[in-house]
Amino acid sequence: MATAERQARVLWEGPLQHGSGELEFASSGIGKYPVTWASRVERPEGRTSPEELLAASHAACYAMAFSATLGRDGNPPQRLDVTATVSLDPKEGGGFQVTSSALEVRGVVPGLGQAGFQAAADQAEQACPISNALRGNVRITVNATLES
Repeated sequence: MATAERQARVLWEGPLQHGSGELEFASSGIGKYPVTWASRVERPEGRTSPEELLAASHAACYAMAFSATLGRDGNPPQRLDVTATVSLDPKEGGGFQVTSSALEVRGVVPGLGQAGFQAAADQAEQACPISNALRGNVRITVNATLES
């Protein structure tokens, strides 16, 4: 039995290039958001994309994993500011593929130096369930900056 299951739903209408969809966060009920092909490969213009949703998932998961890692090591963070940038690139032979997720974290962690912060950041990436789901398919990088 799963510890947790969450659902999202998309209703899509029309052909890929000119169609559109509405993404609903079904489990949480936090809202419905428009998606289009153009928002995925051109400009978002107020719409989301699968890559943005993946970036949001990765950033949130990683922030939790990093907080847990620091806490276990006796250095709970005061603040972690995490950005994930997911890249969609053309695929050899046609189509597209997600190629990378770049994690950038800035944090305030009393009692920890930059080297320790980066080591903990790398350790947390290994513990992040979303990183582990992506690993082997997507290049993951971590850039960690300790702030005073």
